Amino acid sequence: MSHNVSDLGNLEREVLHLVWQNGPSTADWVQKALSRPLKESTVRTVLKRLEEKGHLTHTVDNRTFIYKAADTRGRAAARAVKRIVDRFCNGSVEEVLTGLVDTKILDRRELQRLAEKIAKAKSGGGHGAESQLTGGKGADGKRADTKGRRKT
Repeated sequence: MSHNVSDLGNLEREVLHLVWQNGPSTADWVQKALSRPLKESTVRTVLKRLEEKGHLTHTVDNRTFIYKAADTRGRAAARAVKRIVDRFCNGSVEEVLTGLVDTKILDRRELQRLAEKIAKAKSGGGHGAESQLTGGKGADGKRADTKGRRKT
């Protein structure tokens, strides 16, 4: 199971975005919402592949499959960012954030919001935004224990 949005094809990505926007969706609804006409069997195949890759789950209601996203768009994006952080910066979130600031991708307002989210995550035991981006590791690359202390 790849569970990585950046590995999806254009059609798979479009279908996943439709399910994120709409919430629980049937193959029929997805087929009608797509930007191009496709056979129902093609849409069902794409939905099945997305489920096999871990992006969707389904329930059955009167023999109709109802698909929903396995994760939020934000969490999927965080995993993609984490992969970039690992690949280009040896796991250093700080290096990526510094690059975003240096290239003026993040402005002062966004930095303030991030600082507030990090402070909130730290006060709540490290289970918030910092933990999602770093897999529970802080800027020092160490995991926190249940009281928020960094393990050595």
